[in-house]
Amino acid sequence: MSKVGKKPIEIKSGVSIEEKDGFILVKGPKGELSIKKLPYVSVEIRPNEVEVKLEKNIKQGKSNWGTLRSLLNGAITGVSDGFVKELEINGVGFKANIEGDSLILNIGFSHPVKMSIPKGIEIKIEKNIIKVSGFDKDLVGRTAADIRATKKPEPYKGKGIKYVSEVIMRKAGKKAVGSGS
Repeated sequence: MSKVGKKPIEIKSGVSIEEKDGFILVKGPKGELSIKKLPYVSVEIRPNEVEVKLEKNIKQGKSNWGTLRSLLNGAITGVSDGFVKELEINGVGFKANIEGDSLILNIGFSHPVKMSIPKGIEIKIEKNIIKVSGFDKDLVGRTAADIRATKKPEPYKGKGIKYVSEVIMRKAGKKAVGSGS
């Protein structure tokens, strides 16, 4: 039995769910997501909750059971509340700006790095914190990871872009060795 799969998902107010052509459509105040229905599992939609049930008791069916339940839960949370990832820029002269539909990063290269902001993603900048928000959990995570990948934090001084909750393990630099006379 899947511990994740057997829990019913509560449908929040303002969210509607319907099953159509092998997809599950989740609509809410923040947006609309469609999730592909996985094999060997079925979805039972009730007025205030959704339950994912196992159709065939095989290994792939058990895997799909928990996966589909997690995807549905993420979609319901996303279209009602949304998701936020926060990144922190550390370094002298490192900064970020938004120009139109692109993010401009000045992060120690000879040129500014220009990244386009995907549809459904909203980026806000407060001092050295970049807030990536949206209703699609996957897209928010990928966008934040792409921003971080432009300049990963280095282990000696911690310069670069990191998640706010991330802890950078610092290394000791070169040590001065005294003369051996």
